[in-house]
Amino acid sequence: MEITYEVLAALLDAYAYEIVFVDRTHTVRYLNKTAKERYGERVIIGNSLFNCHNESTRPKIEEFLRRADAGENEMFETYNTKTGEREFFVPVRDSAGKVIGYFERHEVPWTKEEASVPVGEYWKRRVTQQ
Repeated sequence: MEITYEVLAALLDAYAYEIVFVDRTHTVRYLNKTAKERYGERVIIGNSLFNCHNESTRPKIEEFLRRADAGENEMFETYNTKTGEREFFVPVRDSAGKVIGYFERHEVPWTKEEASVPVGEYWKRRVTQQ
């Protein structure tokens, strides 16, 4: 089997967490199925990330990119008190190791009682509670 764009997109769509890939110009280049469901029309491919993120986050993101360029990988961003999620900045590198973009990874807050709940079901519950 050849690994094509369609295969990679299907693989990322099977991933239950949202992936919003943003390039170095802060332009949204890819959303997986979960991201499309979670963010709807708030995040659109081809638009600036700052259409959905406050412009005041730009210095923070630029600092993460500087650190990534210096060799750091996934970096803790914040604990989101509204959702209970830990958020991480994840640089994406090309085959030469150059940072070509990034995405934000969210960790959902699990309890022992929820441990067997699939992530997709967790997100559906979260969306209906908001």
